[in-house]
Amino acid sequence: MPALLGSHLSRTLRAFQIYGANTNVGKTIFSTILAKASRRHFPAETVFYLKPVSTGAPEDADDGHVARFTDADAAVRAECLLQYRDPVSPHLVAVEPPSDESLLATIRQRIATYGCRTTTPSTLLLETAGGVHSPTLSGTSQADLYRPLRLPVLLVADPRLGGISASISAFESLHMRGYDVEGVLLFGDAYYRNDGYLGEYFAKRGIRTVVLPPPPERVVGGVERDREAMREYYETQCADEGVRDMLVELESRHARRIDKLATMADEAVSTIWYPFTQHQHLTADAITAIDSAHGDFFQTYNNTNTRAANEKNKGDDVVLRPTFDGSGSWWTQGLGHANPELTLAAAYAAGRYGHVMFANAIHEPGLELAKTLLGSLSGGRLSRVFYSDNGSTGCEVAVKMGLRASRARYAWDHTQREAGVIGLKGSYHGDTIGVMDCAEPGVYNSEVEWYRGRGHWFDFPKVGMKKGRWIIEVPEEMRDDLGQDVAMESLADIFDLQPRANSELGKKYQRYILKTLERLTQAEGRRFGALIIEPLVLGAGGMLFSDPLFQHTLVATVRANPTLFSPAPTTAAPDATSWSGLPVIFDEVFTGMYRLGRLSAASFLQAEADISVHAKLLTGGLLPLCATLASESVFGAFLGDEKKDALLHGHSYTAHAVGCSVARESVRALVRMDERGEWEAAKRDWRREKGEARKGEAEVWSVWRRGFVERVSFVADVDSVWALGSVLAVNLRAGDKAGYSSNAAQGFLQEMGSRASREWNVHARALGNVVYIMASQTTGVKTIEVMQEEIVKALGA
Repeated sequence: MPALLGSHLSRTLRAFQIYGANTNVGKTIFSTILAKASRRHFPAETVFYLKPVSTGAPEDADDGHVARFTDADAAVRAECLLQYRDPVSPHLVAVEPPSDESLLATIRQRIATYGCRTTTPSTLLLETAGGVHSPTLSGTSQADLYRPLRLPVLLVADPRLGGISASISAFESLHMRGYDVEGVLLFGDAYYRNDGYLGEYFAKRGIRTVVLPPPPERVVGGVERDREAMREYYETQCADEGVRDMLVELESRHARRIDKLATMADEAVSTIWYPFTQHQHLTADAITAIDSAHGDFFQTYNNTNTRAANEKNKGDDVVLRPTFDGSGSWWTQGLGHANPELTLAAAYAAGRYGHVMFANAIHEPGLELAKTLLGSLSGGRLSRVFYSDNGSTGCEVAVKMGLRASRARYAWDHTQREAGVIGLKGSYHGDTIGVMDCAEPGVYNSEVEWYRGRGHWFDFPKVGMKKGRWIIEVPEEMRDDLGQDVAMESLADIFDLQPRANSELGKKYQRYILKTLERLTQAEGRRFGALIIEPLVLGAGGMLFSDPLFQHTLVATVRANPTLFSPAPTTAAPDATSWSGLPVIFDEVFTGMYRLGRLSAASFLQAEADISVHAKLLTGGLLPLCATLASESVFGAFLGDEKKDALLHGHSYTAHAVGCSVARESVRALVRMDERGEWEAAKRDWRREKGEARKGEAEVWSVWRRGFVERVSFVADVDSVWALGSVLAVNLRAGDKAGYSSNAAQGFLQEMGSRASREWNVHARALGNVVYIMASQTTGVKTIEVMQEEIVKALGA
């Protein structure tokens, strides 16, 4: 079971993490005070003290100190998981340190054990080592290592010279990572008087500060006298009213946090208007209350309320359950929730710029991101970047670009006869009015009062595995032209476009597309201004996996036949980077940025767009941002002497500096992962039978294992299945009720959403009878393996 599952919250075990603003600020002393004070003020409770890692002589170990000075009370239990004798930073002491995952797994197991030891309320104090950013055994910052637990924090501030800065810096580091700092403790110092400044600073943020006198000075050679003095000190301080008030407030905050989670769904039903949701029968039970997220998992409110259903996890005492983000948070998540590098990039840009206007201005994040995208995504055709705020508006801009470029070259009058687009059946480019018209009538647009579909949408052969064989499935109405379904030896063979283009099927594609275009433009006299397609996979249309050869041929045929769209002699493209026939728009909002295993999904088609749209994974799931890339020949269509000739489109938050900064970091991180070979095991698994990819052949692979996909393809209720990159799509048999409105997937979703036999749930979504599960680009092998078994069970196999 994956170790990085998330935070602990139960009704009976209140858990807190003790962080220090620096080393030697008294974390263990305050832990001891809190332990004794908890027993004094809440005598029925048990107190657990846990030190995951400790360095130094065993006789001076922190858990021993806590145990020694609470020895009169058997209800205080202290332990250390890993003790190292050398008194140095943890990252220097272990020759073969445990991984962060295994250490966290051990900690979570201990917390679960504490929760099972008592049925009465109890408290856990988990003390870190050193300061907030002191390295752990693996070298990871403590603030990052312990973040999946997301325990409420008690911060021990630094009373010494420089302690104000260190304490505020520690707080900001924790706050920026999503921790809740619920109390601050520090020793008073009559000279530096940090307590006055820090008390006021934290009070403004609603955080209570407790100031206590420092412990007595140690007496050289007087061990017993020292211990007696410390016992007297602890007895006095645990009776302090400020300590008592903090404990009472912490208990109250704990209860309020649980109550808030319990009522969020009920409040949402009466206040929120959800997207893509029919509210007529929506109830609170159908709403997932999310407390936080980290890595691949949400931490969601556990509303089962049955002890038997969760006996393994203390039943209804467990308030949060980890839930795998199976939809990639609507396809945006790629580098893990709460990724610290993206968080820092956002914080830096927010601190440096906030938001600054972009018209006739430039800032470094916007310029550097544009250069990164053009350098990574363009083979020489694309040269300009236009920023907007999401994929729908980015496609809206792209259509404006394409239509204007066609009108400028072909000199047609748009006021006399409108131009449409050429696309594919099942397309979806967003919900703004313009791009809704770029899709055929369907469930997303047909009931919108201003909708008027403008274009022609080709049906197309689709790829899927059926009973262990990769099949190119030809739609019934196309079989007179294209023939029957085609079986392929491997997924890699499907993408081997050069030999396939010269095959009989490739020639049939070309003839069919050309014949259709001739009928539309010559026989019917229709005008088109752009070709717009989602490369390879049509996401919202139902995870439709197009035969890449069909899309490749469609693009090539449009470009090779400019006279179909205007008989004027000016239709010839002046150079290799200029558009021909029609401007080709690739909507890579869903398919790009390694979602399908490559930085650009266009590479699967061996074609480069004239206009390319990128969003979602562009920022790794942290912020909304879209980049529409265009060629110089498209850009030139907007040059003129009058303002009206320009691209008069924009957003108040165009090229938002925070979004651009995060996107630049996200793209670079994804490219680095590929260069480091982090998906090499998955690539090996999907290589051809003889082991290696052919010379010069780009690999086709998925994090979902090939054997698993084959296994799913034999399930009785499965019509077809495919996997590519991080996406797994399963087409369930639905008979005549297939499509977006189908309920065929409801049983699968319910089974994945809650099962008492496992530690975590899965948040998945369906597109009618098509269910899909989406990993992030950082999902670990063990998580994938567990997910695969859960999927098989949910399918009833």
